[in-house]
Amino acid sequence: MPIGIDINRYSKTKYLKYLKGITKLVVPFLIIFVENFTSMKNLFLITLLVILTISCKNSESQKNITTLKYPATKKVDTVTNYFGTNVIDPYRWLEDDRSAETAAWVIAQNKVTFDYLSKIPYREALKNRLEKLWNYEKIGAPFKEGDYHYFYKNNGLQNQYVLYRQKNNETPEVFLDPNTFSEDGTTSLGELSFSKDGNMVAYSISEGGSDWRKIMVMDAISKEIKEDTIIDVKFSGISWKENEGFYYSSYEKPKGSELSAKTDQHRLFYHKLGTSQKNDPVVFGDKQKRRYISGNVTEDGKYLLIRASVSTSGNELYLKDLSAKNSQIVTVLDNFDSETTLLDNQNETLFFVTNLNAPNKRVVKVNANKVKPQNWVDVIPETKNVLSPSTAGGFIFANYMVDAVSQIKQYDYNGKLIRNIVLPGVGTAGGFRDKKEAIVIYYSFSNYINPGSIYSFVPSTGISTIYNKPAIDFNPENFETKQVFYTSKDGTKIPMIISYKKGTVLDGKNPTMLYGYGGFNISLTPSFSIPNAVWMEQGGIYAVPNLRGGGEYGEDWHNAGTKMKKQNVFDDFIAAAEYLIENKYTSSNYLAINGRSNGGLLVGAVMTQRPDLMKVALPGVGVLDMLRYHTFTAGAGWAYDYGTAEDSKEMFDYLKSYSPVHNVKAGVEYPATLITTGDHDDRVVPAHSFKFAAELQEKQTGNNPTLIRIETNAGHGAGTPVSKTIEQYADIFGFTFYNLGFAALPNKDNIKEEQK
Repeated sequence: MPIGIDINRYSKTKYLKYLKGITKLVVPFLIIFVENFTSMKNLFLITLLVILTISCKNSESQKNITTLKYPATKKVDTVTNYFGTNVIDPYRWLEDDRSAETAAWVIAQNKVTFDYLSKIPYREALKNRLEKLWNYEKIGAPFKEGDYHYFYKNNGLQNQYVLYRQKNNETPEVFLDPNTFSEDGTTSLGELSFSKDGNMVAYSISEGGSDWRKIMVMDAISKEIKEDTIIDVKFSGISWKENEGFYYSSYEKPKGSELSAKTDQHRLFYHKLGTSQKNDPVVFGDKQKRRYISGNVTEDGKYLLIRASVSTSGNELYLKDLSAKNSQIVTVLDNFDSETTLLDNQNETLFFVTNLNAPNKRVVKVNANKVKPQNWVDVIPETKNVLSPSTAGGFIFANYMVDAVSQIKQYDYNGKLIRNIVLPGVGTAGGFRDKKEAIVIYYSFSNYINPGSIYSFVPSTGISTIYNKPAIDFNPENFETKQVFYTSKDGTKIPMIISYKKGTVLDGKNPTMLYGYGGFNISLTPSFSIPNAVWMEQGGIYAVPNLRGGGEYGEDWHNAGTKMKKQNVFDDFIAAAEYLIENKYTSSNYLAINGRSNGGLLVGAVMTQRPDLMKVALPGVGVLDMLRYHTFTAGAGWAYDYGTAEDSKEMFDYLKSYSPVHNVKAGVEYPATLITTGDHDDRVVPAHSFKFAAELQEKQTGNNPTLIRIETNAGHGAGTPVSKTIEQYADIFGFTFYNLGFAALPNKDNIKEEQK
């Protein structure tokens, strides 16, 4: 209700009821004073007094929390010259994750951050609501290995999913419980692969969220560990050669820091059961220097396909006939100009998925004895929509992305269309992946307001049946989600999906979370998230634009957001925010921007380019130092998307122009910022976040907080325990609501039970 209210329209009783509503946070004597004021003509003046008092009280409360004393961050005289330009890097010492000084800095920063977060009045209420909503049984689709059906299940709040198995109609039993791997739940299960007969299993584990893994080999029948642990494994699958052994990939352990030192030369190894890891031969990568190498054996065990690449886009492809003794590795593709992977085989006929001469991908087939691209024949030709196929039950399932949502078509191996599969709604379907002999297969479906459900599907009939629907304390009928198209700076049309509670008034005052990624050919398709459900319950709007740099419209869309075109991604995100503001979904005072990893770069770049556009910024595990990202771990592999500062003066100048660490300016009021990272993140090393936080804390003008939340014993995100995830989101949402100006949660009705 505005201050300029016509008080003649209201009775004294009705007006006092309104006044009581707005004075809930003010000392009781003021309400009593107003109630005993008999003259109606002065009520408006009293209202001004009350509102002024509220304003002073809230401002003082805000000041009490936001008056922060940040830890002192020392500066060092570090300078790097790029093409004649000296770049000062005063916080480079924070890159040393093994130093006592860095460890002390982390402790000091976390103390300030958690002291601040602990004072947010509804932080605990958010945590309790997250826990309650999270606490429902989650079951994955079953898959058959040997005589057993296996499936993952989480009872609700278990830190890690448990792998169960069931034989015929017997009671399911626990097969692997990662919650027993470590006391705090931070050791997680990674890759899992069974031998062809299902009698042996190899699985990898990650400790503290690290990308470095260990592989355990177990007798699947007796559940006994059979061999020594294979160590120092990174960015690896596990693919069995019949029942004899398996292929895996890794780097030599770096001489420097295990978490941040550069890892550059990947190798494919073969481990034969009953032998020592030190005797595992290198299959590929000894002579060929490649950053990423993987090996996959066809379902029938006849062929090994080897993918090799120097970056995250484009790969070579090689073939080895495992049925022929001493067979040589044959080159299929000898360049990195396309993405090509094995889909399946039928005897000597190989089926590939490729974007070679087809930016939106196609399925081709070729005889293994004449495997070069000139012999490829289309099975499923390229269309205007991006294709992601899978196989199951002797069929090919073509998952098309149409404006970021799924459409599924079923084909036979000759490319004949069997049927269009009717999905439960508009959203994302996944699965349709199983062995050739499978009679019943499974798929999942979800969107931003519908929790993921599992469906069974009979390929021979096309009959789809609900297999598992989660019993969650969330009603999708109370929410709506819609897709809009807006115009970016250069005129490009960008899709965005906006989700919120039905009945939301578009008055520009809705707390809004704008989430983006925009890179590495990765597509953001609709999926359900428990934290986002809690956000929307509180009246929050959740918006996700499909920015250039992603894969929503194929390789051309991806390339439009890479290297010297990276600014397109930031412009797309800025235009999304402007659309939401112009159409009264929100305003700058109620807008938060959020992104992780490459999305953390997105947030860092946009908040430094347009600090006026949002009230809160949430860069998570972000790539924030664009001049040095390629010097850590496998960062050099991201050069296809980013380019590097050593490539050319032009590339250096371009990277420096948007690098978040290098574009924080003194005298600018940046939005309230909560940077999040993990101390064991060896994908995007935490030094990115450390340096960005130090720059912001030094140069921030005004009272907006600049905090960094450093999760201990955690990595880039995969395998994070549920308990830690809940705490993180309680902190992120609490910080966001508080800095959007909410003294109490917008919709307290959803958390009444949790507060009692």
